[in-house]
Amino acid sequence: MATNVRTRDGGSATSRPASRRSHGEGPFRFLATGAGVVLLAIMAAIAVFLVSEAIPALQANKSSFLTELTWEPNSSREFGIAALAFGTVVSSLLALAIATPVAVGVALFISHYAPRRLAAPLGYLVDLLAAVPSVVYGLWGVTFLVPLLRGPSQWLNANLGWFPLFSGEGIVGGKTMLAGSVVLAIMILPIIAAISREVFLQAPKMNEEAALALGATRWEMIRIAVLPFGRPGVISAAMLGLGRAMGETIAVALIFPATFDITFQILTPHANSIAANIANAFGEANDIGRGALIASGLVLFIITLLVNMAARMIINRRKEYGRTGA
Repeated sequence: MATNVRTRDGGSATSRPASRRSHGEGPFRFLATGAGVVLLAIMAAIAVFLVSEAIPALQANKSSFLTELTWEPNSSREFGIAALAFGTVVSSLLALAIATPVAVGVALFISHYAPRRLAAPLGYLVDLLAAVPSVVYGLWGVTFLVPLLRGPSQWLNANLGWFPLFSGEGIVGGKTMLAGSVVLAIMILPIIAAISREVFLQAPKMNEEAALALGATRWEMIRIAVLPFGRPGVISAAMLGLGRAMGETIAVALIFPATFDITFQILTPHANSIAANIANAFGEANDIGRGALIASGLVLFIITLLVNMAARMIINRRKEYGRTGA
């Protein structure tokens, strides 16, 4: 039996018979539920693998895994995650701080400022940047960006050395935390820009036209009608970019000097990350060394989960998105 439903224009329309709809709903619900269960099973399997492989190495460790700064699991069996976790978090946060404002500006330009003939090719170009292999970014960073940043790094150290991030003595520039963070920022910028652009394009046109009709400038319209609507989407895009930056391997392995220090001096050659250390040390690791690297991968797995959970909590508190989209 067919049922009457209302269209978006307010008219009546005849939907498919209830029996036909019920026949398709069951398989779809089964497939959707199965996909969710498979995803949870994969995550659980990864966690179980990491824990089972890391326990023997952690038991053989002669130092504190959380506070030790050295990484010598093959010889002295002393290794710790402190310096690696610090480098991973700091470099990723710096990359996020650099990339997010630029990405949001690019997304706003494409969605609300650029002419249609320019917006489409520019959007394709931004999407194309996300498809560039990370090794290409790493090679570009080593051969072009690292020498280019040597002069600005020395200037920052000479003029703003009173600030902890730009302080340091001796060698300034080269393969530093700043160079790696800039490369990571360029890598995550297209991800944040693409998602933000799609969110901004979904902002209610009625709200935008109402703001313009009340005499608001284009920027004021964006500030009161577009940005509040797109804030949860921008946060989600930033968290995706942060996860990409934390897990990046080849690019940072080529740029970071692979030291095990904890310092906020981003202009000196003291930087490393969990993913870069795994890439550099896995080939020469013995059984204990591989277990130690897997244990560091477990820490990265936990950090990524915590970041995503924090992002979800922030998004859930933004009630504007749900009210505006209703």
